[in-house]
This record gives sequence, C-alpha cells and structure tokens, in this order.
Amino acid sequence: MAAMTRKILIIGAGQVGASLGTAWLACGHDVRYGVSNPDDPKHAGLPRERLQSARERRDAEVVVLATPYPAARSALEALGDLSGAIVIDCTNPLGMGPEGLHLTVGFDTSGGEEIARFAPGASVFKTLNQTGAENMAHAAAFQPRSMMFVAGDDEARKPIVMELVADLGFESIDAGPLRAARLLEPLAMLWIDLVIKHGHPREMAFARLRRD
Repeated sequence: MAAMTRKILIIGAGQVGASLGTAWLACGHDVRYGVSNPDDPKHAGLPRERLQSARERRDAEVVVLATPYPAARSALEALGDLSGAIVIDCTNPLGMGPEGLHLTVGFDTSGGEEIARFAPGASVFKTLNQTGAENMAHAAAFQPRSMMFVAGDDEARKPIVMELVADLGFESIDAGPLRAARLLEPLAMLWIDLVIKHGHPREMAFARLRRD
C-alpha cells in the first residue's frame, strides 16, 4: 500500500490512463478519470463512480496527462488554472513520417517543456513515458525491477512524483530538471522502435543494473 494516499486525476482513459489508474487504485490512491463523456459506453471497463468530466480538476493534487500529445494543450486548457498542481506528463510527441513513427520535437525543446508552457503555475514532471502501457500495470512483475526516470524542476515536490512512480513497482530514478525530457522522449522512441520495427516483445522494459 502507498505510504500516503494521493488524490489523482488522470486525463484520458485509454491504455496508459487505464493501466495507471488500475495500479494506483490497487495501491490505495484516490483516482479519478477525466474523460470527455463519462457516459460513453467505451468506458464501461472503468469504475463508473470514478469517471468525471475532463474539464473539472476538483480537489486533485496530481493531474496525470495520459492523452495523445496533440490533444495535450486543449486538455490542460480545459482544466483552467492549474497553479499549485502537480502535472505528470506521460505523453510522447510522436508523428508519422516516411519511416513510421518519429519524434516531432527535440534538441532545443521537448514535449515535456512544451506541456509546462501550456500549464503555467503547475509543477510539471516528465515520466511514465518510457515503456508500454501494458507494463505500467504490472511493473512489479519485472525482475530485476524496471526503471522509470523522472524529470522536473520542482525539487520540493519531486519526491511525491518519485513515490507515485515507485508505488507502481518501478525503480524511480531522478533524471534532473525538466529539460532532461529531451533525453527521456528519445528513450521512449527507442522502446517504440524496438517493439514496432525489430520484433521485441511488448513485455519489455529498461532496467538499471549494478556491478558487484
């Protein structure tokens, strides 16, 4: 069980959002799913009492952005003033090119830094973007533990995010300031490339090993 119960609003109830919500609920956190239409039958697999409008933050301390990247800005703007909130950005800025999926930003910025521009006053962290959705609900099953980097500028609130990531079963690793998202998003692209183009199993995650 989690050391402290957090009020979490997950924006998006696709594979990533549903997996994270299921795992955090099992840890004892108070999870809500923000969706465009709580009555849509496609959400039948989620607890009805935990669905709410994606335009309402209510009393959530942590907002988890689990939409496709192109929808991120409008999703955040729909919530209004996010001052004081923790925003966990799980997105990757992906687009289609001649060789398939690729990152659409990089080098001098990142998707995570752009998300921070869309949510002034919030503490934005990039994490939970470096493996597939199916691994997020079962992170504790990996041996050795799979790693998950966390990047963000708010050092006072970063331990909350590190703890939430660890609650899922990951080895939570501080990757430094939010600009490190410029490194973490290509790491996610590597996972995607290995799985889609090179036949690696989706039940794969990266791990940090230490030499004796």
